[in-house]
Amino acid sequence: MPKMSRLTKFVLNAPVLRTLPMVKIYQIFTVPKPSLLRLCTSMQKMDTNWQMEPHPWVSAAFEPYKESKLKLSLETRNRGDVFIVHCQGRIVYRDEAAVLARVVGEVLQQAKKLVLDLSGVTSIDSAGIGELALLQTCAQGRNGNLKCAGASPLVSELLSLTNLDSVLEIYPTVDAALESIREEQVGEEQVCADC
Repeated sequence: MPKMSRLTKFVLNAPVLRTLPMVKIYQIFTVPKPSLLRLCTSMQKMDTNWQMEPHPWVSAAFEPYKESKLKLSLETRNRGDVFIVHCQGRIVYRDEAAVLARVVGEVLQQAKKLVLDLSGVTSIDSAGIGELALLQTCAQGRNGNLKCAGASPLVSELLSLTNLDSVLEIYPTVDAALESIREEQVGEEQVCADC
């Protein structure tokens, strides 16, 4: 560890000094402990080989092709001004939830109406549930409309247990979600015609 000189001072910026009524400047220095006092005398030697595994003789670059670790595929389609994102696989922590957020975020930049087809989702964890809530918030912030459709019984139960079904609009099928969007459009046109 590098030693600090006895004259080293930590001073706040000048504008901050003007706002504070009184500032004390301390000289800070370190005194290293002797190496023998750093270790406790009752410590035992540790066997460092207990976690060691044999080193592989084959480089990772020359191993046979392995399947991608990403277990979520997303397909984007559009029907008129409504985008449909079909999810196939699992929405879990790390890459899957991040990919879903990126794709849906890009779609929300292009379109205001989005249906998230969850019929192919086999599992979802807390990160996936949180990502769905974040996507709903993002859609509302951009004056968008996010609807979920076709959730399996397992996914529906998890959304119900977390009360996310009260935040998200969930429909049994993609067609039902599209129909609700059409009804909202007709309702908006009637309101505008009355203005």
